[in-house]
Amino acid sequence: MSGEKNIAKLIGEMTPILQKGEYIFSTVKDVSTIDRNDTICEFKEAEGTTIVIAKTKADKLGLSYDYVASWITLSIHSSLEAVGLTAIFSAALAKKGISCNVIAGYYHDHVFTHKNDANKALNVLKQLAKNDTLSRK
Repeated sequence: MSGEKNIAKLIGEMTPILQKGEYIFSTVKDVSTIDRNDTICEFKEAEGTTIVIAKTKADKLGLSYDYVASWITLSIHSSLEAVGLTAIFSAALAKKGISCNVIAGYYHDHVFTHKNDANKALNVLKQLAKNDTLSRK
């Protein structure tokens, strides 16, 4: 199952779901100090390993962070080869002054926005899917 590539279908059926909780991005030099069952994801960079983790768990671990995010999952199974999905929804969010950090999983795209923008972002994404003009062409 490689996922959907058709941009019209991806936008029209992306169905954003706001996950419960607050999440942070932090960087650690030694990931062995973090229980991998607690992380949402991690990315190894030259300066350290970036982890995304629930804020409550980060606070218990004493991790430093600057940004508290909400997590929105686009429930359609998007292909990693799909072209344009991130560009379209990130542009719609940008027009409303909402920053987003996107992580592509095998099945879904995940959008992290500032916690104060969560409901606004969710509404923008729902409206984008509802008003999708690509599938009507």
